[in-house]
Amino acid sequence: MASLAVTQVSQATFQQEVLQATVPVVVDFWAEWCGPCKMLSPVLDEIAAEKGSAVKVVKVNVDEEGDLAAEYGISSIPALFFFKDGELKHKARGVQPKAEIIRRLESIA
Repeated sequence: MASLAVTQVSQATFQQEVLQATVPVVVDFWAEWCGPCKMLSPVLDEIAAEKGSAVKVVKVNVDEEGDLAAEYGISSIPALFFFKDGELKHKARGVQPKAEIIRRLESIA
């Protein structure tokens, strides 16, 4: 049920969902075959559920959105990109602890 709070975005919706968002956004670049991505997913679901409308959690499937992944130089996944007011503020590669993800989001809020 909590996973409804996480939005899948594509090249077509990235501008609106991420760059034009009025709250901090964490973008999870992931793929279906990626084990660490699957480990990170429930953590992001929890953050999305707990933070509600204060932050936005979105996912970009790198297999389906290769152009978007290339645009942001994604070479390894999972990769978390933190945006505020359309600007990239932080990047984190690999599985991150929940507390660290929240800390980064709060630092740009």
